[in-house]
Amino acid sequence: MKTATIIGLGLIGGSLGLSLKDKKLCDCVMGIEHSEKSARRAMELGLVDGITTLDEALDKSDLIVLATPVDTIPTLAVKILNRIRRDQILMDMGSTKQELCELTAMHPNRGRLVATHPMWGTEHSGPEAAQHDAFKGRTVVICDREQSDADALQAIEQLYSAIGMPIKYMSAEEQDLHCAYISHISHITSFALALTVLEKEREEEHIFDLAAGGFESTVRLAKSLPQTWAPIFLENKYNVLDVLREHIHQLQILRRMIEKDDRQGLVEAMQRANKIREILK
Repeated sequence: MKTATIIGLGLIGGSLGLSLKDKKLCDCVMGIEHSEKSARRAMELGLVDGITTLDEALDKSDLIVLATPVDTIPTLAVKILNRIRRDQILMDMGSTKQELCELTAMHPNRGRLVATHPMWGTEHSGPEAAQHDAFKGRTVVICDREQSDADALQAIEQLYSAIGMPIKYMSAEEQDLHCAYISHISHITSFALALTVLEKEREEEHIFDLAAGGFESTVRLAKSLPQTWAPIFLENKYNVLDVLREHIHQLQILRRMIEKDDRQGLVEAMQRANKIREILK
């Protein structure tokens, strides 16, 4: 692959740029970034070889990657598919897939799109958050692979394998459902916990001085960029609402046990929760 262009040079897009360059998977890695400040910083950090425009990318790139907020990806994908050539590939890296796949399903150039979700991220954002070897050992989900052309799918499979990512295949609907339970609920819970503590604990000094490892690890995700996560929650609205209902139900059960001094009930509930250790070793 000669030239790849990454649209969006934050945590995910910037880390992909580093991976492509480190593994020498492309002769040239270009970037598109709406923020001039972020574009300059991406160049300073060596995330990409240069900054370009969408017109130039469509003219010169073998691979175009969408790593922008999820609410911008579907319309951007259609815009690019309207002009894409048969020898070019479009890939997205968003964490929600159903709207993208539904919007592009009947597009005559749908086969040039490979819908992917690398299961990696941190609470940090912007070009400075990009990391070398960020994706190594992390799973990537490829959605609705039967809708992608064989050559496009194979090229993206080879790319992800080269940067060390095991591949899992799902439908867009499955992906969004499972991510609501595994990823999105973790973030919304962390935001809620941070809001709870900020509301109840008025002394910032106490939060800083007394916060132990458990609190820090649980609330870490609340440092994540709202401009990234608000669109994710809304794009995956019905799955997020479903998991929230169950989460609130479990909190209410625990609350009732505490109100009733139900030590045995608490122990049994936590023992059931401990089974997660058998899965996440």
